[in-house]
Amino acid sequence: MPENRQPHVVVVGAGFAGLNVVRALKKAPVSITVIDRTNHHLFQPLLYQVATASLSPADIAAPIRAVVRRQKNVRVLLADVVGIELVAKTVTLDDGEVVGWDYLVLATGSTHSYFGHPEWETHARGLKTLDDAIAIRNEVLLAFEAAERSRTEEERARNLSFVIVGGGPTGVELAGAIAEIARYSLARDFDTIDPTQASIQLLEGAPRILLAFPDSLAGKAQRELEKLGVRVRLGSMVTAIDEHGVTLADGERIEASTLLWAAGVQASPIGRIAGLETDRVGRIPVQADLRVAGYESVFVAGDLALLNGPRGKPYPGVAQVAIQQGKKVAANVSAMVAGEPLTAFRYQDRGNMATVGRNYAIAEIWKLRLTGFPAWLTWIFVHIAYLIGFRNRVFVLFQWAYGYLTYHRRVRLITRPGKQID
Repeated sequence: MPENRQPHVVVVGAGFAGLNVVRALKKAPVSITVIDRTNHHLFQPLLYQVATASLSPADIAAPIRAVVRRQKNVRVLLADVVGIELVAKTVTLDDGEVVGWDYLVLATGSTHSYFGHPEWETHARGLKTLDDAIAIRNEVLLAFEAAERSRTEEERARNLSFVIVGGGPTGVELAGAIAEIARYSLARDFDTIDPTQASIQLLEGAPRILLAFPDSLAGKAQRELEKLGVRVRLGSMVTAIDEHGVTLADGERIEASTLLWAAGVQASPIGRIAGLETDRVGRIPVQADLRVAGYESVFVAGDLALLNGPRGKPYPGVAQVAIQQGKKVAANVSAMVAGEPLTAFRYQDRGNMATVGRNYAIAEIWKLRLTGFPAWLTWIFVHIAYLIGFRNRVFVLFQWAYGYLTYHRRVRLITRPGKQID
C-alpha cells in the first residue's frame, strides 16, 4: 500500500451492523465505501407498524447518504454485489464496477426462509423490506374492501380471514395489530360488513409462541392476543400454502384471503457469492473477533454472522446483537490499522421485548420482567431511542400519541396494486 493512501474499508450492507461500523470509524484514518442495494437504512423492528397502517415508510427509514453526510471519509454506492474475490481483495458490482478493499465487512442481514418451499412466497408474503410492508398493508386493507363487495357469506368470511404463520415477535405483533385494525380503526368505516368479525389466526408449530421469552411472559402475551380476538393455534404445522389458504399437517384446511409469513429467516446469499463456508441457513462462521478464519481482513457482523455465545448457542439475529457487533468490528479494524491486538466480541444483553397491542407488551430486561402498560411504555421509549434521526423520532412519537388518543391509524392508504377485489 502506498504510504500516502489510507486503508480502504468496504462495508456491504447498511443495516444495523453495517451502519454502526461506518459511524464508529468516523475518526479512524481509513476511507470507507458503503454498498447497499437500497438507498436507505431501515429500522426493521417497526416494519410491522408500516404493514398495519400505523406509520409511513419515511418514519422508519433514513437515506444512507443523509445519515453519513457529515462523515467525510465515506462514499456510498447504490448497487448489488455479484462477486467477491477474497484473495484478490475485490468486490464486483452489478454494473461491472470492481472495488478494491483492504478490509471487507459483510453485513447484509437476512431474508425470509420458507423451509424448502420457495413457491409459498407467492401466496404468503414475509416482512423484511419496505416493499414487503407496503404490500402487506395493501393486502390487509384490500381484504376489507373485498369483503364489503362480497356476494355470498362464504366469500365474505374468506375475505375477512387472516392467517399469520409463525409465533415469534413479528407474527405476534402482526396478529395483534391486525386485530386492533379490525376492532377499532375500521369498526365503523363500512356499510355492509362488520370488521370486528374478522377471523385472525396465528399458527405456531412449537408448543408455545415467543420461544425467546420465558414461559410466563409468553403465556401472558398469548392471553392478551386472545382477548383481542386472535385465535392462537399451537402445534400447527403448515404443509401446503396456495392462493386460497393453508393446509395443516393433520389435513385441516383453512381458507383465507390474506396469508402472512413470519415463521423463519435465512441469511442473505453473500456468503455463497464470496465462496465462504456457511451453515444451513446461510450464516458465515466467524471467530470471536468477528473475522472469518483464514481471511484476516474479512469481518462479518449482524444476522449474517454465526458466533456462539457463552452458553454455546448462536447469538440471535436481533438489532442489539447487530449494533454491538458493528461497533466491535469498527474497533477491531481500527486496531488492525494501528497494529494493535484485536479483542473478542462480548455481547451485553439489554433485554428482549415485544408488543402485543394497545397498552400491552412484554419485556425481559436483565432479571426484570415487565408486562402490560409499563412494558409497553418501555417498548416505546427504547424504540424511539434507537430510531435514526431526530425527525423520525418526533414523527413516530407524534403518530403513536395520535393513534393512542384517537384509535385511528393515519396511513390507511392503498398505494400500489395489490390483490384484485373480486
